[in-house]
Amino acid sequence: MRKQVILVDDSKTVLASCKMAFEDMIDDGEIEVSTYNNPVEMLNDIRTRKIYYDLVIIDVNMPHINGLDLARELKKSSIVKDKPIIMMTIENSDKMKTEAKEIGIIEWKVKPCSDETLIKSVRSVLGI
Repeated sequence: MRKQVILVDDSKTVLASCKMAFEDMIDDGEIEVSTYNNPVEMLNDIRTRKIYYDLVIIDVNMPHINGLDLARELKKSSIVKDKPIIMMTIENSDKMKTEAKEIGIIEWKVKPCSDETLIKSVRSVLGI
């Protein structure tokens, strides 16, 4: 059964690059990938049950709502509160990493992140 992965980043280039990195996994039917460049839209779609995911990968620095606040909101949702979150960002401060861990974010990846590293994380988190 395909696992649902959502990528949330305000950079369309990053979204396209990540989706390309997952191309083999998508083609093999292991995962399905949805992308959002507006975190508020993604949060609204979760709240209205238009989407569901097994894993979400979020950038920190985005307009409207930052990735840490988005993660907090997702962890409050009865629909997805137990689903894993990976942060993928240029940020590398210990303070942010500690905050992320307190929220329940399971991995912190610093951009640029190699395709192999990202794929390995996704496979590990999803158990595929």
